[in-house]
Amino acid sequence: MSKQGALFDLASGVGGKINKEKVLSAVDKYEKYHGYYGGEEEERKNNYSDMVNKYYDLSTSFYEYGWGESFHFAPRWKGESLLESIKRNEHFLALQLGLKPGQKVLDVGCGIGGPLREIARFSSTSITGLNNNEYQITRGQELNNKIGLTLNQTCNFVKGDFMKMSFPDNSFDAVYAIAATCHAPDVVGCYKEIYRVLKPGQCFAVYEWCMTDSYDPNNEEHEKIKSEIELGNGLPEVRLTSQCLEAAKQAGFEVVWDKDLAEDSPVPWYLPLDTSHFSFSSFPLTALGRLLTRNLVSALEFVGLAPKGSQRVQGFLEKAAQGLVGGAKKGIFTPLYFFLVRKPISDLK
Repeated sequence: MSKQGALFDLASGVGGKINKEKVLSAVDKYEKYHGYYGGEEEERKNNYSDMVNKYYDLSTSFYEYGWGESFHFAPRWKGESLLESIKRNEHFLALQLGLKPGQKVLDVGCGIGGPLREIARFSSTSITGLNNNEYQITRGQELNNKIGLTLNQTCNFVKGDFMKMSFPDNSFDAVYAIAATCHAPDVVGCYKEIYRVLKPGQCFAVYEWCMTDSYDPNNEEHEKIKSEIELGNGLPEVRLTSQCLEAAKQAGFEVVWDKDLAEDSPVPWYLPLDTSHFSFSSFPLTALGRLLTRNLVSALEFVGLAPKGSQRVQGFLEKAAQGLVGGAKKGIFTPLYFFLVRKPISDLK
């Protein structure tokens, strides 16, 4: 698959490691987990591994086609492309962590490795990408191989659950997570695992997906938006910014600083998803681009080149876009809540 992907590759990639004959039933089960279709939060939390794995098996080829190799948003300057803003914010994260050549770094929930590769090249560090989805690890290794042996020596992937990592205590000089720990069923437990594998005195940096203090759980429109975001992004819940920061403190971290970086972004982070906006550089995400993709995926599914259920995957991803834009415009959601925390130097075992 090319960097932006091709539509035929997109369609054939739907389902990831799932048998193509079972994609439709996987879509059925995935949708039933979510409140939008009557599912319960507790069931999503109890079955988070199955839910998140199904989500990324079903959606990764769509992400790669529309977004590239880094599946996250970024604050954006005027005159800056989406891709440029994503790379700049990956560099920003590396600088906040104070990464130095030769350090061992952990990327928690690394996707197909876009940020991992960019940060490794930028900082000359050795980065391990942790991911519980076999299909994404396979794609990440393929993309590493395309770049060459040098990167393969400094970037590797480990299949594992961030709720119960296999790494020894105090293994890493730095840890980061980009739009990944939002999938955790228990954010305190997740942060405690990160705390355990991080060396004392070192830092953890994260971009979290959160509801803001303006979110009202008794507002039906707010709840609909939240349900769309959970459905379209494989989330057991969407937590408040304050809950995430408090969870980091409960895990034992000292807070260095925190901020919703969406607040000061000169260009709205959600602009590529806003159907009223058109951009040639982000054409697959525009209203026309989505329409063309929808029609071709439908045709490929009809003739059997895409598995049955592909259109429904695109459907819940479009609901996600609708919820993300709606949540941003109402000021109740951000995918850019950033915080930097430190494991106390006194925690030597």
